[in-house]
Parts: sequence; C-alpha cells; structure tokens
Amino acid sequence: MTPAFSLCVYCGSRPGADARYAQVAAEVGTWIGRHGGQLVYGGGNNGLMGVLADAALAAGARVVGVIPHSMVVREWAKRDCTELHVVDTMHQRKSMMAERADAFLALPGGIGTFEEFFEVWTWRHIGVHGKPIGLLDTGGYYQSLLAFLRQGVEHGFMNDGQMEMLTVGAEPAPLLQELVEAAGRSPRKMDLSQI
Repeated sequence: MTPAFSLCVYCGSRPGADARYAQVAAEVGTWIGRHGGQLVYGGGNNGLMGVLADAALAAGARVVGVIPHSMVVREWAKRDCTELHVVDTMHQRKSMMAERADAFLALPGGIGTFEEFFEVWTWRHIGVHGKPIGLLDTGGYYQSLLAFLRQGVEHGFMNDGQMEMLTVGAEPAPLLQELVEAAGRSPRKMDLSQI
C-alpha cells in the first residue's frame, strides 16, 4: 500500500538531557504511523533516531533508513527498517532522504541535525525544491536559534521570506498536520543538479 505521505525527520543520535525529547520523538513516530505515513530518516538506532523509528514501526508506518557504510560498520544502523539503504557518502544519504520525502521536520538534535536542517532550508531558498520544512521546538530548545535567525534578518543577511519558509511549532500533532497539508499543496519534484 502506498503511504499517504512521506516525512523526512532529522533528530539527535543521542537522547538529550530532558526526557521530553524522547517522548516527543515517540509521539512523532506514532503520529506518522497512525496517519498512514512513511518515515524517512538517517537509519540510526541510537538516541532520538532509534526512539522515533521504533515508534513509527510499532504504529504501522513504513520506515526508510538511509545510512552511510561507515556508520553501519560502527553498528549504528537500525536493521529492522522497512527499507535500509546503505550508501557511500553523506551527500548520497542526504540526497536520497530528500528525494524520498514530501516534507521535512527537525526535532531536537546536535550538529548533524542542524546541518541537515540548514541544508534542506538552503535548497528550498535556491529553488531545488518547494517542500515544506518544520522545526519542532520542544521545551523551547530552538528559541535561541530562532532569535539568532531573526538577528540575521535585522542585520540584513537574511529576509522575512526565508523565515516564512519555516513552520515552527511546540506541539507535535498540530505541526505534523500542518506540514502534511502543506505537502499536499507542494510539488514533490527536486532539482538536485543545482547542488
């Protein structure tokens, strides 16, 4: 059966210091499964990534993991994904994840999450894709980042249009619903030749 939607989620490979982060990752995975969706993520079994994928699988979602060979060797891969794609490079990983998604969501995470989030946002800005991008601000985790981004607008290095490309929310269900609805209005096509 074809999934109703495909959501690419970026999140930490560590659980974080607050139990709410794992709780929210589980809520996101469960919501995807209960709404007939597909999770696309980085294929990891640790931290929030593992919690997210476990919850999605338990709720009946298809789970597509994409992970570089170097991380499989370190035994970081979640081998019970519906599909587990092992690729050679991080660039291949991120491109495949983006191509397989209708929308993107960043949960709390570290530098890997930040890098993936900013890259897909940059790709939207330069016209590589038109897919919606969400930021789940659990417990105010992203408030400092959002303030810094607004400072970028104030100082003339960014503009309001770029900020409007992001959908920010503190609660999973309404944010997920908004992203899925926006994905239904957005083209799925990506032009990766631009990157």
